[in-house]
Amino acid sequence: MSAMIYPTSNFAEQDKLCIARAKGVYVYDSNNKQYLEGMSGLWCTALGYGNEELIAAITNQLHTLSFSHLFGGKSHGPGVALADKLAAMVPIEDARVFFGTSGSDANDSHYKILRYYFNAIHKPQKRKIITRERAYHGVTVASGALTSLPVNNRHFDLPIDALNILRTDSPHYFSSHLQGESETQFVDRIVANLESLILHENPDTIAAMIIEPITGASGVIVPPDGYYEKVQTILRKYDILIWADEVITGFGRTGNDFGCTTMGIKPDLMTFAKQLSSAYYPISAAVIPGYMHDAMIEQSSANGVFGHGYTYSGHPVGCAAALKNLEIFEREHIFEKAAEAGVYLRKQLETFVDHALVGEIRGKGLLMAIELVPNKLKNTRFADGKVGAFAQRACQEHGLIVRAVAGNSIALCPPLIITHSQIDEIIQKLTKALDDTLIYTQKEKLLFA
Repeated sequence: MSAMIYPTSNFAEQDKLCIARAKGVYVYDSNNKQYLEGMSGLWCTALGYGNEELIAAITNQLHTLSFSHLFGGKSHGPGVALADKLAAMVPIEDARVFFGTSGSDANDSHYKILRYYFNAIHKPQKRKIITRERAYHGVTVASGALTSLPVNNRHFDLPIDALNILRTDSPHYFSSHLQGESETQFVDRIVANLESLILHENPDTIAAMIIEPITGASGVIVPPDGYYEKVQTILRKYDILIWADEVITGFGRTGNDFGCTTMGIKPDLMTFAKQLSSAYYPISAAVIPGYMHDAMIEQSSANGVFGHGYTYSGHPVGCAAALKNLEIFEREHIFEKAAEAGVYLRKQLETFVDHALVGEIRGKGLLMAIELVPNKLKNTRFADGKVGAFAQRACQEHGLIVRAVAGNSIALCPPLIITHSQIDEIIQKLTKALDDTLIYTQKEKLLFA
């Protein structure tokens, strides 16, 4: 133990895994034990560890310009180049980019920019944001209020009502459908609930709906076919902006450039972080359409400045890292390789379909999850997250790092550079861990008849 307060951890737990070094898709602890990093750290190390090109780009930038801020009109080459590169990539017309250092602060920035924009166009009443049950959008005050996971809300007394946050259904058919309800009926029901919420709250008071194209921390939820098409129709009908949180799904994770491409979403706003730099340097981006930026020019001039920004917004080293990262993605055809590897990963995971604990296998590309259940023939759930936690520890003991999310779903999110043989290694280690977990559930009498 040390003086450190560990983030997103149980303070009562004493056991800590000390990662000492890493290379490629592997990390090594302080005892030199090797682990295949099946979670890309925290969904972020797209190019794996120790990439020499990224290290050189960061080192060169440190030698050239180790820091320069963007306040008051100051600028630098890497920041301008990265903003222009992203604007050319995203499916947003005349895109403008605001930089930060984390997905949480980028979502906070969007929250504030939306207020600023609607005030600028004289619609101050349009301030409510719709989020979804089981959503994760960060842990700062505003982004934490947009998050719907109990562990991230409980005991923090977040001002959810004061921040005008509304919640609608999670689009997870497996866990949320009614008995006998088809996927189409499920989608129609929850989309109707969304429209009812909008009408009850008054569409003229709702600014945007925030969505993860495919969720991460809430269990890697892939909405059924037709869901996003119908949701977008409703949102366009009532002039509500579509805010895509691409912090996890952006830059090849789902086998395409963006999760929006994979899921058929046409966003108005986009949030990026994590794989933007493959986690080699903290950087995030909040992307808005040009018309929003233009509408705020007069207001910022009247105020003297646009009064929002961070010391490290557009840090030149972070921008240099992201530029090199995007260059490697393009040159090495990383998105296409990730799509192909994702097909192979899913095929291998399907070998668990008959395992006694596996209720559902879901995901897209190299973003997958296996949900563990007490009876695969019935729509039942374990009472708590102990089984998922055991499975996560069992994977670690066998040299595989995964993450238990949403209680008992085992998430897999390996680096985009992973090979078929390394995927085979994941499956071998996961097989042992699931067998250990089955023995544990039998011993503890956790399976339902």
